[in-house]
Amino acid sequence: MATTYLSFTPSSTGNQRTFTFSFWVQRSKLGLGGTGQVIYCQSYGSDGYQFKIEFTSNDEFRLYNSKGASDAINLKTSKLFRDTSSWYAITVEIDTTQSTESDRAKIYVNGVQETAFGTSTYPTQNLELDVNAAAAQIIGAKYSGSYSTYFDGLLSQFIFVDGTAYAASTFGSTNTVSGEWKPNANPTVTYGSNGYKLTFEDTTALGDDTSGNTNDFTLSGSGTSTLDNPSNNFATWNPLNYVQANNSPVLTNGNTKMTGSADAPFPNAISTLGIPKSGKYYAEFKMQNNTAFAVGICDIPKGMEALRTASTSIYNTSFNGAVSLKNDGSVIRNGAETNSVTPTIATGDIAMIAYDADNGAFYAGRNGTWGTVGGVVGVPTSGSSKTGAIDISAQSWFTTSTDQGFLVGSTTGGGYAVVEANFGNGYFGTTAVTSAGTAPSTPGTFEYAVPTSYQPLSTKGLNV
Repeated sequence: MATTYLSFTPSSTGNQRTFTFSFWVQRSKLGLGGTGQVIYCQSYGSDGYQFKIEFTSNDEFRLYNSKGASDAINLKTSKLFRDTSSWYAITVEIDTTQSTESDRAKIYVNGVQETAFGTSTYPTQNLELDVNAAAAQIIGAKYSGSYSTYFDGLLSQFIFVDGTAYAASTFGSTNTVSGEWKPNANPTVTYGSNGYKLTFEDTTALGDDTSGNTNDFTLSGSGTSTLDNPSNNFATWNPLNYVQANNSPVLTNGNTKMTGSADAPFPNAISTLGIPKSGKYYAEFKMQNNTAFAVGICDIPKGMEALRTASTSIYNTSFNGAVSLKNDGSVIRNGAETNSVTPTIATGDIAMIAYDADNGAFYAGRNGTWGTVGGVVGVPTSGSSKTGAIDISAQSWFTTSTDQGFLVGSTTGGGYAVVEANFGNGYFGTTAVTSAGTAPSTPGTFEYAVPTSYQPLSTKGLNV
């Protein structure tokens, strides 16, 4: 997140001709022609001699090393990296001793070597690059006399190897069933004296080096360790959905916090992962100010249509394509308000949503207690009887759409809502849940107990 970075200064210079970086990254904020983001930087206090790994302002991936007035390396991909729903596995393999120019610097993404570059400047043979020196190494920002161009997103298994060039196959492999690139949690490498492995598993010591070298990084700013990782990718709010300025909220904290504003009085947000028309799913939403908001389930095409309509909230009564719980306890179904299921949700309260896609049943609650419909308390495990549920099984958007089921959140106007979502990663914003009431079978962490057989909206929850 903004103004957060990690730093480490080696006691001596290591190998500056041969080394490897390997890490997993998930983006939250995109450049989209605005500002780039630096993942790694080592410099001597100026732009003149600096090594960087970054996403550009146009969302290309770039490997760069300046040498005074010239570029020692400038490899900028033709490909754009704008998928905020997935993790990228990136390996940077450097060996300037190689006789073939293109062998001196290689970039792999998800195990595949990148060969299409908009800009392609390779280092000269045996060149010593401006990395692995006895100067500050920075993860998450650029340093040129002051810090800037901060990275906004998630990182996992950040590895640096001093003195050996390893290909991507050292750090992961392709799953023979799914075809996806999967991490090797314990790669067999020789780290070298300045090498390190950061897993970011301990929030109290995010910069701990687990390679055995104790090359620990120091955290500046605030960072957290979540359950969201390459092996279990959780849903967030999608920053690419917006086309109307007044429907585009400010998304922060890894796109889990939604904030309206004077420029976006009707913000809408749709999750990055969709729900199939089967299964049972659970999520929590914490209200951080006492104003209008709603959370629920929507049809994807209809939700996207609403995002393209000025001054329209996904959850107002003119929108027929969702079922949602409002902060006043009422439920909107089929474009009209229906039963009240909970008391008013006030600042600091946590709304609970349980969605049974098998039976077309929507359950809502507050602070650990399920609400009532027609005087009947909701029982999310009741199956086809749908005890205390809002029945959506006959709604046209539910029965006909193959793309329904995204978890969504929005305001309904009347104020600038601030809502934090926990899709199972264990945090509301940057604050970990306190009670961690989770069902044993659920691959996620929530504030309150998850009904039996319900899953978080994540790749493991979806069995992907």
